[in-house]
Amino acid sequence: MSPQPPSPSIQPRPASLLPPLASPRAIILAGLGGAVATLALFALAQWSGLAFVMAPFGATCVLAFALPDSPLSQPRSIVGGHLIATTVGLAVSTLLGVSPWTIALAVGLATALMLATRTTHAPAGADPLLVMLAMPDWSFLLTPVLTGTLALVAVAFAYHRVTGRRDYPRYWF
Repeated sequence: MSPQPPSPSIQPRPASLLPPLASPRAIILAGLGGAVATLALFALAQWSGLAFVMAPFGATCVLAFALPDSPLSQPRSIVGGHLIATTVGLAVSTLLGVSPWTIALAVGLATALMLATRTTHAPAGADPLLVMLAMPDWSFLLTPVLTGTLALVAVAFAYHRVTGRRDYPRYWF
């Protein structure tokens, strides 16, 4: 009886299987895009007195500026995913309270609803956790979630135009 070879999942992958390295220009532009978008959110917040910023928006910037072709980076997914996931977090905490079980339920429901509505946006998966741990009121859905996501999409749209990417977004809503 010969020994079984190790499972392919535990063997190191050759470098040729890694995703291609982005060009230096793409790397710099993605980083600048994330910085510009974040600064814009803070500027809007200071100017308006409204909340425009929440932690998952940092991850949204990674998608919108580093991977703008991804379905997860499209306006439908950015706005819809954050709205759905935040609504789920607010609803579950209101109806069932906050416990490890209800937090897990909210993340699972948000994930399923984003898939079912074709609004999957990975950073929005953090929204039920944020909502259920911070316990904001329902106005959180408008500010920062709706205002912030719309502002991020607007900045991404403008930024990609200025930097020569005229194909973002691939689709809107």
